[in-house]
Amino acid sequence: MNDMTEKSAFHVDDGDLALLTDLYQLTMLQAYWKEGMAERATFSLYFRKLPPTRRFMLACGQQYAAELATRLRFSEAHRARLAETGTFDDAFLDWLGGFRFSGDIWTLPEGTPVFENEPFMEVDAPIAEAQLLESLVMNLVQLETVLASKAVRIVMAARGRPVVDFGLRRMHGVDAAVRGVRAYRTAGLAGTSNVLGGLRHDLPLRGTMAHSYILAHDNEREAFRAFARHYPGTTLLVDTHDTLAGVDKVIELMAEEPELRVAAIRLDSGDLGELAHRSRERLDAAGHTDVKIIASSGLDEHKIAALLDDNAPIDAFGVGTEMGVSADAPVIDLSYKLVEYAGTPRVKHSTGKINLPGRKQLYRRRDAAGRLAGDVIARRDETIEDAEPLLVPLVRQGRLDTAAMALASDARERVRRSLDAMPETLKRLASGQADYPIELGPELAQLRSRT
Repeated sequence: MNDMTEKSAFHVDDGDLALLTDLYQLTMLQAYWKEGMAERATFSLYFRKLPPTRRFMLACGQQYAAELATRLRFSEAHRARLAETGTFDDAFLDWLGGFRFSGDIWTLPEGTPVFENEPFMEVDAPIAEAQLLESLVMNLVQLETVLASKAVRIVMAARGRPVVDFGLRRMHGVDAAVRGVRAYRTAGLAGTSNVLGGLRHDLPLRGTMAHSYILAHDNEREAFRAFARHYPGTTLLVDTHDTLAGVDKVIELMAEEPELRVAAIRLDSGDLGELAHRSRERLDAAGHTDVKIIASSGLDEHKIAALLDDNAPIDAFGVGTEMGVSADAPVIDLSYKLVEYAGTPRVKHSTGKINLPGRKQLYRRRDAAGRLAGDVIARRDETIEDAEPLLVPLVRQGRLDTAAMALASDARERVRRSLDAMPETLKRLASGQADYPIELGPELAQLRSRT
């Protein structure tokens, strides 16, 4: 519903997103309109510093942001509510009624590793149009980039073993829970327990049972038996009372009813490594070498890596809160800054917040073996030899390039290829410097000196 009535107060529809902005964006728009400032501007989206626990970030969410930019509209109901604030002139609100994004948006392909000061996105449009996108774009890209960047670390830690998202219940709101699944798909997760997120973003649904199911039955073995009959090939949660006793009951059950198919057991408490070793011994001794072991409970990339360093026989991981809120690095300091207006490069000189002026392109170099060797931030029309330009025009004159949008389906594969080509120093899970060379193109360096 988009009628801005009380009954829709808790529902945010895409049609309402023109108002998902900070007040000063709209007051600046009115000021630009009153002053007749309608020249073309370029805004650049980037971050200045990596979080201490990250050596790279995965760019994610910018495609969705670009697509939404082409659909922003101020409905009659929106304008009526804005009029009630007493801040805006009627003539300006009428102008908002005809608002349509008419500019260009250049973005990194989703799933691209990105580093300090590198543009995720650049928006070229009449200044009011580009200005309005700031708050919305930053919100969308911030969330998905943070979650994808955490998730890919967990995927790396799992060393090829499947990782499933269990984080829905503790994520920061409905929007984060649903859009987070999109980021997880990009990062390489194998599945999610989140039904809406999984169905919407085409990530396989995975899940087992809760302890409440076991506790609702008078007998743990009968609970296992009933669930396995309902769902052949299921995973049984064995730690409700005594983990190893639970494993023994699963083994006894399969001996009593050989037709029952149990695909895996899940460990969700205690010393996961020790329990995995002892569970594997029991299962193998009973001839059930094909029954997998899944581990969950407070896992993050460091705990997963430690378990596998100890050769814990764990076949898959369920990861919830630590990934769902990116607990160690829940935010990146994204900036969306004006870098050119009316053909003149612009630069901010605030202490610690200087930006790179002008429209830009990001180039990536590879060595003879195809491994990532360094990046060059250059002017948009600057040519860098032996390097691949990464920013692509996703929106042209307000129209979405649907062929470029289709590349989003390749984001997961792009991440996989990037990890294969990434220097080992960038894939370390410990905190530390990225140690990845980034330089300015000669023309951009000269422009920065002049401004």
